[in-house]
Amino acid sequence: MTETLQSMAKGSPASPRKAVDALAQAEQVFLAGCGLPQAWAGQPQWRILETGFGLGLNFLVTWHAWQHDPARPALLHFVATEAFPIAAADLLEQARTFPHLLPLAEELAAQCWGLLPGVHRLRLAGGQVLLSLLIGDSQTMLRQQELVADSIYLNGSGPESNPGLWSLHSLKAVARCARRGTQLASWNLAGPLRQDLAQCGFEVQQVTSAQPPQREHLHAVFAPRWEPRKAPLWPLGAQQLPARLHSGSRHAAIVGAGIAGAACARQLALRGWQVTVLDAAAQPAAGASALPAGIFAPHTSSDDSLLSRITRAGQRCTLQWAQQLLQAGLDWQMTGVLERRQLATPNDETAAHGDGPATAPVHRAAHERPPAWSTDLAELAAGWSVEAGAEKLLAQGLSVGTPALWHPRGGWLRPAALVHALLDHPGIRFVGAAPVDAMEALEGALQWSLKDAQGQEHAQADLVVLCAGPHTPSIRINGQPPRAGQALQTIRGQVSWGVYPAGQAPTVRHPVNGHGSWVPCFHSGTAAEAAWVMGSSFERGQHQLPPTAEDAAAAHAGNWAKLQTLLPTGHRPDASAFAQAQHWAQLRCASTDRLPLVGPLLPAQALPDGLLSPWVATAMGSRGLTWALLCAELLAARLHAEPLPLANPLALALASDRYCQ
Repeated sequence: MTETLQSMAKGSPASPRKAVDALAQAEQVFLAGCGLPQAWAGQPQWRILETGFGLGLNFLVTWHAWQHDPARPALLHFVATEAFPIAAADLLEQARTFPHLLPLAEELAAQCWGLLPGVHRLRLAGGQVLLSLLIGDSQTMLRQQELVADSIYLNGSGPESNPGLWSLHSLKAVARCARRGTQLASWNLAGPLRQDLAQCGFEVQQVTSAQPPQREHLHAVFAPRWEPRKAPLWPLGAQQLPARLHSGSRHAAIVGAGIAGAACARQLALRGWQVTVLDAAAQPAAGASALPAGIFAPHTSSDDSLLSRITRAGQRCTLQWAQQLLQAGLDWQMTGVLERRQLATPNDETAAHGDGPATAPVHRAAHERPPAWSTDLAELAAGWSVEAGAEKLLAQGLSVGTPALWHPRGGWLRPAALVHALLDHPGIRFVGAAPVDAMEALEGALQWSLKDAQGQEHAQADLVVLCAGPHTPSIRINGQPPRAGQALQTIRGQVSWGVYPAGQAPTVRHPVNGHGSWVPCFHSGTAAEAAWVMGSSFERGQHQLPPTAEDAAAAHAGNWAKLQTLLPTGHRPDASAFAQAQHWAQLRCASTDRLPLVGPLLPAQALPDGLLSPWVATAMGSRGLTWALLCAELLAARLHAEPLPLANPLALALASDRYCQ
């Protein structure tokens, strides 16, 4: 359920007078109480933690102060815990009391959907303000998040109504997120709180404000008499940027100009890097990202598996970037996606894209919804997936009652359009016809040299990120292949696609997923012709491009067979039209556990002091549109000691560390 105006945290407005008091409290107790905005002046980033997000007033006040500060940090991270997520309508109702905050509240409200228990990264102000909502018990959520905070807003409903939020165990979880010098502020002056904060390593004092309504509040600085220690999260070590690369001139080289490479380039450029993107092809998006159009949609399972949670986080990320960079209707469209459930996912999850016949469903949890999504969490889950209703089924010629899910925020996207949009940044330079086959550490320079097979150098860089898909395992690092390469496998995918005759595009345009993926209408090329695409084959171990005529014919026949299982006659091209379809094939890369690899490739102890390991973001498999942007943000967060866009267990599941130890 969502928080409403009838059940609000302390300080949330229930009347105009209380609203004004709440605004003053946000400005005086929390913002000024943590020394802001002065404390963040000139910093590359600032990280704020709040317990008890409520209706987000403290966040909006902080965002507003950041927006109007010429000395603001390039990135503002705001991490907030909340047991009951906000409703967009209540957020806007509060903000109408404060006209100067209303535009910010409207931007935030547009992203306040589907806030199921877990971590939700909302990207605002063009990606410069990153709000991470940790929905659930504050203590539990903080212990599942890798976070260092520069400021802490100790907020939330009072100890009498929510004693757990103010308990010593919760305060220890908060202190775990502090660094020496972190400033903390709170309206709560209770003696037990002050004693517990002191026990957690804070120096606490009571402060008197010059203005009402909160003349006195609590201020604390984290200054423990002991050296704080945390168990290391990453098996290969944190491997964050050395001090010499925190600012100033720094150069990154990205190998591979597909979605993963373009997304990593954009994330680094946003953080002030000069980025060179190298690719063997003459133009970006020449490999798997040249797919005519693909589908983005969530994955569902009855136990809300790790795969389902990662895919939801990835879809939210893709939606936010598509809305920011792409032209709706031409480059992408959030049409919704219909998921045929009786075409169940086999035990090998990736085999859902394979060439075998769509036989009886396999008895497992794929494409099912958790039971709570139909009861306690129904309102929040509806933003992601619901049981398909009669209208959606009949529109595709399916009988009422056909087992299917409807993903309202799914849709189609042209990968090449996304790649070009991501690379369109003044800090990014693309270099084509520049294959990279080896990289070597330069003695004394703390940089890497990237060369082709003939020894020609294409770039030198402080940081290298390999996003070369199937080519990644063959790039030698100081003469050795990357250990993670053993976990990668090449997969060939072939699709069938065609252009509709003028005026014959279908009226029902949402994709259908199941055994294969059908996009009934997208815009192809600059002429914006209406086209369709069906696929894809999933051919492990196949490297040949172009495929033989026999392989292409077999893939085309397989795509036709899959389409016949997805939709009835009259709601798909007929056999003669499908026979005239065009053919497209490319190579993709997947890992043995079917999850991406993100992170360093060498252990920290194997490197000279100050030299960064090469990093990797690859193995997106058939979910590049859903995973690549999220993985790029995870990579940037790890490098720059930022709050992660995922809970620790999900981030660890994606870490390259699992294959490189």
